[in-house]
Amino acid sequence: MLLQIDTTLPLDTMMTAAEQVVQEPEKLRFIDLLIKGGWVMLPLALLLLIGLVIFIERYLTIRKANRFEKNLMVQVKQSILSGKLESALAICRNNNGPLGRMLQKGLLRIGRPIKEIEGAIENVGKLEVAKLEKNINILGIIAGIAPMMGFVGTIIGVIAIFHEVELAGVIDIGTVSGGLYVKMVSSATGLIIGIIAYIGYHILNEMVERIILRMETDAIEFIDLLDEPVS
Repeated sequence: MLLQIDTTLPLDTMMTAAEQVVQEPEKLRFIDLLIKGGWVMLPLALLLLIGLVIFIERYLTIRKANRFEKNLMVQVKQSILSGKLESALAICRNNNGPLGRMLQKGLLRIGRPIKEIEGAIENVGKLEVAKLEKNINILGIIAGIAPMMGFVGTIIGVIAIFHEVELAGVIDIGTVSGGLYVKMVSSATGLIIGIIAYIGYHILNEMVERIILRMETDAIEFIDLLDEPVS
């Protein structure tokens, strides 16, 4: 098919239109840009995958634990005040959350000294908090390692630039572009992964802190309930 050009247009406009038809600029796809980052992108991708898996798993676990705790202490308190200890134990078992297991341990110790009940509750509480915080610190480690891995890519890119300049004997954009790609892409990727891991780390810690506060508050209320004088 012949290219039809309007001869009424100025010459420079026709030349520009013809060049745009003949030469189409090459589009750089996102995946191609990542590949230009070099082999450093592989460990960075692994860090991102590990971080996402840990965050999603911990987020769902902590959210589930937090959902189970709603109104638990109110139900247990009502059963205790009614003298229905078995009912209170059943409520805690059905809850199957950190607070439920903690209160269950305290209910099983009823009849013993308050200090012993308090100690048992505290020990269970520490174990439950440790379970909630499992693997969260790995996100903090990733937040520190990822930018450093990106910096390694920067060093590799600089070395590649000097190597290409030494071989070519001249400095031009074609000589240094490959090393610049490695340098910039790996650095940016490392920083982005580090920021994502850092945000995820603090989100999970904040969620755990809320559960800890609720556990401590309900544990104090439970001990006070048992320590109330019988009228």
